Amino acid sequence: MDWALIGVYLLLIVIGWLNIFAATHTSEPGSLLDFHGRAGKQFVWILTALGLAVLILFLLPPRLWEGLCIPFYVFVLGLLVLVIFVSSDVKGSHSWFDLGPIRFQPAEISKISTSLVLSWLVSQQNFKITKLKDFILACLVIGVPMLVIVAESETGSALVYAGFIFVLYREGLSGWWLGLIGLVIALFVGTLTMGPYWSILLLAAVLLACNAFMGKGPMEKKLLWSGIFVLVMALLPALMDWLCSLVNAHIEWMAQRIWVPEASDNDRYFWSFLLKVKPIYILLALGFASLPILGYKAYRKRETFLGISIAAFVVGVLLVFSTDYIFQNVLQDHQRSRIEVLLGMKEDLAGAGYNVNQSKIAIGSGGLLGKGFLQGTQTTFGFVPEQSTDFIFCTVGEEWGFVGCLVVIALYVFLIARIILDAERCRGHFTRTYGYCVASCIFMHLFINIGMTVGLMPVIGIPLPLLSYGGSSLWAFTILIFIFLALYRDEKKYF
Repeated sequence: MDWALIGVYLLLIVIGWLNIFAATHTSEPGSLLDFHGRAGKQFVWILTALGLAVLILFLLPPRLWEGLCIPFYVFVLGLLVLVIFVSSDVKGSHSWFDLGPIRFQPAEISKISTSLVLSWLVSQQNFKITKLKDFILACLVIGVPMLVIVAESETGSALVYAGFIFVLYREGLSGWWLGLIGLVIALFVGTLTMGPYWSILLLAAVLLACNAFMGKGPMEKKLLWSGIFVLVMALLPALMDWLCSLVNAHIEWMAQRIWVPEASDNDRYFWSFLLKVKPIYILLALGFASLPILGYKAYRKRETFLGISIAAFVVGVLLVFSTDYIFQNVLQDHQRSRIEVLLGMKEDLAGAGYNVNQSKIAIGSGGLLGKGFLQGTQTTFGFVPEQSTDFIFCTVGEEWGFVGCLVVIALYVFLIARIILDAERCRGHFTRTYGYCVASCIFMHLFINIGMTVGLMPVIGIPLPLLSYGGSSLWAFTILIFIFLALYRDEKKYF
């Protein structure tokens, strides 16, 4: 048994329990075991989670999960669809089953079922992620529950599924896919903050640089000409602004000095027509005019990467010009507001930016060593909404300071690294892949949640694993981790 992994798990849930109590107590004295409060209820969830851990480790056969993964996946997928129609609206989301005194969120359990089926698929004898058919199957396993969760308006939970690309990368998926996802995000953010011109120029610069390294021919020469082109295009808007001011001054001089008014009017008309040409039109004209030439070169010299780059440029330009439509018509109002606040497009400290602003105040006020347990003013007086769930990390920052934050993050890093190390030690393909699935889910939750509390990610409502209040989340991560521990222990029989 990997007792170090179990020890970190237990330490994190205890830290979470203490901070839930700190986040929900008032200036009046209370008790950790007050079952009317969230800390008392979380204690019950912890006990039941430990019961599940014992059940998985010592009573259920480890290979049960591999054999029943497909029926389990279908069952959970059915729950995901059903909850949309039978659940009540909770802050714009239809993702919770109301079961009397408790609520259950199937999106948390779906991470387990998806991890199991993906691991089963990848472990099949003839599976290769480089085959188009196998790649599409893997994408469907991940994408179907992800899309259903998006339909529930649970964007945060759906975003976690993007982490499964790390699993596919470990199984042989090209690293270019990771770069492609990063480029898409950069284009989306760049278009919103800087405009289409700079996003298209970024796209062109990335593709030119990649072709210089990956294409045929002298790399230094390609890099030189690509750099000159990008530099000229970067200076083009400033150059055209200078030209506009120069032409306007010339036209004014013409109107004052020349006695024939028709001459200045004709001059004004001619230059005003030319100055309507914006830099983005010049960039697009140069880009699309060169595509047929580059396409012919790719076909004649069999440069596959150049052909892919041409397609990527066209798709990228379409993405840039569709960003505004997606932002205005696909995203919901509160999602747009949070992204605008995050990107600095607007400041709304009393509205969409209130949670993050108060969270940063709480974390910053903790200093190096924190204010002490139950001594946080932001925490005690409830300035941060959802502080026991989505914003639990700011309680750690205020009461335990920078050192406390560092310890908590270090525990998570150890947890993820230990799971990956154990996975790499396994002979069985299923166990190894499942370990990477578990590590990816924990990493995505950690990255998004802490990034959200310090203002580096939009507020999308996602719990911090094992720390945030909630039975669904605690159960889901307990089952995720202890299924892996059971499989790992079973593998060690053959070490």
